[in-house]
Amino acid sequence: MSCLRALDMTGGYGEVDILHDCSITAEPGKITVIVGPNGAGKSTAMKAMFGLIELRKGTVELDGKDITPLAPQERVALGMAFVPQTGNIFPSLTVRENLEMGAFLRSDDIRPAMERVLGLFPALDVKKNQAAGELSGGQRQQVAFGRALMTGPKMLMLDEPTAGVSPVVMDLLFDLVLDIAATGIAVLMTEQNARHALSIADQGYVLVQGRNRYTDTGRSLLENPDVRKSFLGG
Repeated sequence: MSCLRALDMTGGYGEVDILHDCSITAEPGKITVIVGPNGAGKSTAMKAMFGLIELRKGTVELDGKDITPLAPQERVALGMAFVPQTGNIFPSLTVRENLEMGAFLRSDDIRPAMERVLGLFPALDVKKNQAAGELSGGQRQQVAFGRALMTGPKMLMLDEPTAGVSPVVMDLLFDLVLDIAATGIAVLMTEQNARHALSIADQGYVLVQGRNRYTDTGRSLLENPDVRKSFLGG
């Protein structure tokens, strides 16, 4: 059974539809990537699946349950975590406090989860008592990843996670995405660096003007001559 299944999503902002019958599926332990030109609706699709945008048409299911009417916090309680492109950390709080904020819905002992997250991000373990706003861009993104993982998600959604970082940090973040998926978590991400993102993707979606243009494995999309010519620079 798929972890997340969005079918025929149509909606946007106000009366303007950005998505048009857009469908996306993400599975446990797999990396699913949404790519496309600027304005294609990538981030809008992500926000719609997390409940930040109301759909005029279509459904979103998590493990077979219709979650279309649910608010974002209700989706978090069911196992979804969302890392927006900006504003995704609390700069004045320490790294540890940021991670603790990610566990706000949990009633169990969060110390094992904290140990797992700090083990996954060794750089954060070293700086766990430092204010998150003092960290580098790549380290702040790791804090955002870690805070989302503290919710204990089965579905991690990342909106443009490598935007504005150096190529070296980009490689690090993509490696972390691979590590997270290897734990069995479904990872769904939008990404401007389409070539690199598709190289690690189990499944890829190319959106154009809010519609599904191509859907295939990451490798197949990289090898598709039409995709290469139109979206990957040849």
